[in-house]
Amino acid sequence: MAPMDLTPEEKRKLSQRNWAMAGLLVAFVVLVFVVTLVQIGGNIAQRSM
Repeated sequence: MAPMDLTPEEKRKLSQRNWAMAGLLVAFVVLVFVVTLVQIGGNIAQRSM
């Protein structure tokens, strides 16, 4: 398969889209991490001693 020849404008837009997707992925990972910590923290606070 031959590589595509992109114009500088197309390369810039592709790069912007890649950075946006990377940012969304990082935000999702952080959200999952925070929700997990909150759930674990809540369970630890409720356990009987």
